[in-house]
Amino acid sequence: MRKMMVVAIGLIAGFGADRPVVNAVVGNKPELPAQPPPVAVQASQPPAKAEKPSPPAPVNVSPPAPSAPVPAATPAPAATPPDKTGKPGQKYSLAPLPKTVKASSLHGPYDAGSCGLCHKNDDAKNPGPITKTMAEMCLDCHDEFKKLTTRKFTHTPAKDNCTACHNPHNSVQPKLLVDEMGSLCMSCHEPIKKLATGAKVKHGAMAADKKCANCHNPHGTDVEHLLVQLPFDLCMKCHSKDDMTDAGGRKLANFKKLLDENPVWHAPVAAKDCSACHKPHGGDHFRLLGSDYPPQFYSPYDAKNYALCFECHNDEMLKSAETTALTQFRDGSRNLHYLHVNKLDRGRTCRACHEVHASTHPHHIRDSVPYGPKGWMLKINFTKTETGGSCERTCHTKKTYTNKPLKTPPPQEKK
Repeated sequence: MRKMMVVAIGLIAGFGADRPVVNAVVGNKPELPAQPPPVAVQASQPPAKAEKPSPPAPVNVSPPAPSAPVPAATPAPAATPPDKTGKPGQKYSLAPLPKTVKASSLHGPYDAGSCGLCHKNDDAKNPGPITKTMAEMCLDCHDEFKKLTTRKFTHTPAKDNCTACHNPHNSVQPKLLVDEMGSLCMSCHEPIKKLATGAKVKHGAMAADKKCANCHNPHGTDVEHLLVQLPFDLCMKCHSKDDMTDAGGRKLANFKKLLDENPVWHAPVAAKDCSACHKPHGGDHFRLLGSDYPPQFYSPYDAKNYALCFECHNDEMLKSAETTALTQFRDGSRNLHYLHVNKLDRGRTCRACHEVHASTHPHHIRDSVPYGPKGWMLKINFTKTETGGSCERTCHTKKTYTNKPLKTPPPQEKK
């Protein structure tokens, strides 16, 4: 009899040991699952003898052996509820603003008091849980966003959890955003945050107007990296103005005009790849360049200062005073690139002779170059010839170079 009672209790104690703990959720707060009611244990009794009834044996209700413990039910962490109100790791409160705080954007149903449109109860004091997943709930009304979430590139929160970015009740930010646009994006995109905040040279688009949304669509696009246009077209949209200046007030080129008027484009420009040279989120170099490049007309030569150029161009061109193969800018075998650039004090930088985006001449030779702190335009007066070329009235008097033999040899002197 005692053996039967112990087996029965072991079965009762083991009930639920193999069952998962399920949180019953109301609103945003996980609750402990309801505990099963105590089960009375009735021991089997043999037929009692009339003359001497046997007293009932005591029931052993001691806890189960350590080898089969009953797991304690613990609530899930409050910050990551696996419920319908949001995704795990919700970073921002979705509660309505305190009545003392003025909202700049309101969700229509909340403003109208129609809690039951989203929640189980149409009662502002006790709305209960929402009746569908958050994404399903939002798209029931905002069906215009369904097409956005089927584009080639989709922002994950827009597809799975609208409340990662939007408060479903009200907000001090426009568009029901849970935080200011820049801070909101950076709260997830940590590498970009580190790059942008630590950059010595800032990109104005990161702080102006719609900030990140100047270039990116936060829901979905058909362009990689959620860009609102192809990269080149996106850059040209802003950099085609006559009145754009950098952070120091220096005027920037109107690139639409520059490219329209200069048919010989630098290869990265022809490939429509601005990011081959520039960092769109911020950088440590002049003009958001990705690597070192001298910003001035004169500079002592150090190969490290031309790291950007040497990502594509051969640095051997500037190491040898004599060559017949490394460059066409030579007079016979005299390397004129080396002569101009490789100097300890006043070496000419690439920009002294070459336009870095587009030109009217082969090899991107400039018509003129900004010189001095006032940006006076110094004419180069380059003329290409059949066997080389010439420059005059620039840094020096007219000088001509020949990099290949004449097709018709000059006449021989008579003896």
